[in-house]
Amino acid sequence: MKIVHLATHAQCIGNGTVNAMVDLACMQARAGHDVVVASAGGAFESLLRRHGVTHSLLHQSRQPWRVPAMIAGFSRLIERFNPDIVHAHMMTGALISRFGSMRRRFALVTTVHHDIQKSASLVRFGDRVIVASHAVGDAMLECGVPADRLSVVTSGTIGSPRFTGQQPPRPLQLQHPNVVCVAAMFERNGIADLLQAFAHVRQTQDAQLYLVGEGTDRGLMESLAEQLGIANHVTFTGFVADPRAYLAEADVFVFAAHQAPGPLVISEAREAGCAIVATKVGGVPEMLENGGAGVLVAPQEPMQLAAKLGWLLMDSPMRAQYGARAKRDLERFSVQRVCTEHLAVYEQAISQCEHRQNRPSTRRAPVA
Repeated sequence: MKIVHLATHAQCIGNGTVNAMVDLACMQARAGHDVVVASAGGAFESLLRRHGVTHSLLHQSRQPWRVPAMIAGFSRLIERFNPDIVHAHMMTGALISRFGSMRRRFALVTTVHHDIQKSASLVRFGDRVIVASHAVGDAMLECGVPADRLSVVTSGTIGSPRFTGQQPPRPLQLQHPNVVCVAAMFERNGIADLLQAFAHVRQTQDAQLYLVGEGTDRGLMESLAEQLGIANHVTFTGFVADPRAYLAEADVFVFAAHQAPGPLVISEAREAGCAIVATKVGGVPEMLENGGAGVLVAPQEPMQLAAKLGWLLMDSPMRAQYGARAKRDLERFSVQRVCTEHLAVYEQAISQCEHRQNRPSTRRAPVA
């Protein structure tokens, strides 16, 4: 197949959408497909090249006055590459794919990576719409996306090309007991909830909190830690490209987001064998076997979160038990499985387009 992935950028900044797209593009190229990533560029370009993926510069923006230039650039890309599949990972890409080539011959696939409500109006343009969990699929159905266009492909990071061949990060010698969170510093990721919960935990336990990530709300979160009197026990590390060392030394890993279709960090935490506490949102329960591989709590409930964190920090045998459960049946989180299932969706999308257009296929046979 000839595949074009559309993303806003290819920067290594902890953006889960970009990370998932990079993993998928590299795995598809490894399988023998012709793959192009079209974006504004970034540090992942060298990784893409090493895996045989072509990067094409295509600036994407939500500013209306930039739309004509985006559509023109997209049209040139399509004319030059003549893809079988265009896979839009962000909503701007879905928009220009839909209107940038009105007489298109490619099949358009869109993926819901972020806010479900905002995504619904644009992802419906896809011949196939990919979601990261059945829960998100149900939400998209309620938003009006046709059932015959939806496909569920759950997230996974095991065997990620982003880490393949790299030496494991050096041990950090974190203070114990500790709680580790890997997430961008945005309020929607539940950082304020976690700080409030941790302040309650600190009343009875001498624990440390490590917040691994960067974001526009970091200053607000640092101020909140000061107000709660826990600033000396909270470490804001900033962005860390490879968080595996923090996951390896976590006593408890916490994910407190208010919404999450299929967070990659859950896969990473499971691979590390973390005892996990996470909010019951989006695709998280499915990624944690509905509580079998991690403790689930309600979102935006700091006291409930505090109770579960305090319990696991005090009960080392239970922490070990949850860590062992997290490492079971990890095959489902492999990037190879993610790649295979995406290619199957692509085949469905192409078949639907060929049937609709009543034209013969000119594609090469797909590589096994």
